[in-house]
Formats: sequence, C-alpha cells, structure tokens
Amino acid sequence: MITEVPGVRVGHATDGVGLTGVTVVLCDRPAVCGVELRGGANDVVGLDHLDPRHLVATVDGVLLGGGSRFGEEAISGVMRYLEERGVGLPAGPTVVPHVPGAFLFDLNVGDARARPSREMGYEAAAGARPGPVPEGNVGAGTGATVGKLHHLARAMRGGIGSASVRRGDLVVGALVAVNALGDVRDHDSGALIAGTRDAPEGRRLIDSANALAAGGLPARFAAPEHTTIGVVATNARLGKPEAARVAVLGLLGFARALSPPHTAFDGDTLFALSVGDLRADLTQVGLAAAEAVARAIVRGVRAAASLPGLPAARDLEAS
Repeated sequence: MITEVPGVRVGHATDGVGLTGVTVVLCDRPAVCGVELRGGANDVVGLDHLDPRHLVATVDGVLLGGGSRFGEEAISGVMRYLEERGVGLPAGPTVVPHVPGAFLFDLNVGDARARPSREMGYEAAAGARPGPVPEGNVGAGTGATVGKLHHLARAMRGGIGSASVRRGDLVVGALVAVNALGDVRDHDSGALIAGTRDAPEGRRLIDSANALAAGGLPARFAAPEHTTIGVVATNARLGKPEAARVAVLGLLGFARALSPPHTAFDGDTLFALSVGDLRADLTQVGLAAAEAVARAIVRGVRAAASLPGLPAARDLEAS
C-alpha cells in the first residue's frame, strides 16, 4: 500500500448515501511533487506550484475527490486542518499549506446534489493514518464506475485501491481511484475483470477497446464523465522535474490495467510525491511506480461492491 512509504498517511471521507467522497494523502514532511495529465477531460487544481519555476518547492499533501469541479471545495477543509497544526509554507503571521487535487465525475451515481464539502476534506485529513488503506467504494472511489461505453446502463463499479513495490531499499506506493470510460484488465494475465457489459442485465464483457476501434462510439457520447486519478509516493529523493518524470512513467500502469486509457473522454491524472532521501535510478523508480499503479487499479476494482444495476467485478468472478 502507499502507506508502506515511510511518512505517508491516507484518510477517507465517504458519503454513503449521496455516493461521493474524498481521499487525502498527507506527508509527515514537505514533499516534492510532480504530475502528469492524459486524456481530454482533466479536472485538477493547485498545479501552479508544481512548476519547477514556482517559488513554492514542496506540497503538504494531495487530495483525490469525487464531485467533479464541485469537489474542489474539499481542499479548503484539508488546508484548514493543516493550518491549525502549523503545517505549510511560513507566510507572515500564518502558514499556507499547499495541496493540489484531482477530481472524478460521480454525479451520475447516487445523488447528483451530493458533493464533497470542506467538512469532508477536514474529516479525511483528520483521519489520515499510516497502515492499511481501506479500498473499494470509499473516499474518492465511493461513486466510481468503469466500462461506460454505453453509459451507466451497461457499466460496472469502480473503486479506489492501493499497492506498493519494493526494489531493495526503494519503496514506491500507489493509490488510484478508478472511474474509467474503458475496461479494467488484470495486470498479470491480461484478462478483463470489469467493464462494459453486453446488456443492461448482462454478465459478459464486450471489450471496450475493440468496440471503440471498430467505431462503436454512440453518437451522443460526449460528456466528460470518466476519470482515473491517483498518487504515487516514493522514498527516493527527487526534484520537481524528476517527480514529473516518475508520474509519466507511472502512467504506464494505466496502460497495463485500463483498456483503453487516456481517451478524449477521460481525465487521467497521476501525482508523484518524493518523501525520502534515498538515491535511486529515475527509470527504476518510474517503472516501479507503473507496477504499483497497475496493481492498485486492479485491487480497487476487485474490492468494489455492487449497486442495483451496477455489478462489481466480484459478481462476475463469482458467476
């Protein structure tokens, strides 16, 4: 799990009725952060201070949330929690925490009026802990779905998952909320485990990538309702450009586990946090990040639970 990286804590806040939520990754010390965006429907905030030219050198955490653009309000709650504890960049009489975030579209699941709030951001930050990370339909994965080539009628449940990879003293962990247009494949076998079904009551997966390649995009399919967002963290020492490169390589994990990733309707986003001092080869760190990301995607979807009309991967595997 991402919390196997020393100094990393994770907290969730979940609205189980409205079916939305937020997940925050906090660092015990200021972290160098990079990011990479793919697809055509990203919803992100706070990326200005990730630019190597920006005065602010570090961040204090990263927020992943539902609610689309409305979810950004939750960052204020995380910042308030951190400010109360003196965490942030010293600025005159106070401190200013820096918390970038990415958000997925879950307004079509549950109550469309339910959005992550400042209180939920504060709750997630206050509950951030080391150790095991709850997975599935919690936090940012609460309202996540996958396989939406034919909209929700033939979709399945997504979720949030976490995994880690060790290479000697190097540790790289990932936390990913999976809300993709396409399908999810087992990163080892390549088998489809969740995605677009053959019918509203069906239990057979049609292979969205093949359907798209054959021109199977519905005419009215245009809404940016699909986003997979995540964070990788490592104990390797990285600068901002190196952290951004790790994020780029980490997105190879999307390609291993999502089919297809990065479409024009997806807003795929991956942050990379450096929270240690270990000297490590950049490519080795990035490839470990890719493996951790692929594992996290599969874990999140396998941990998901069904809703009426939205089966989960465990339902298909059981049948």
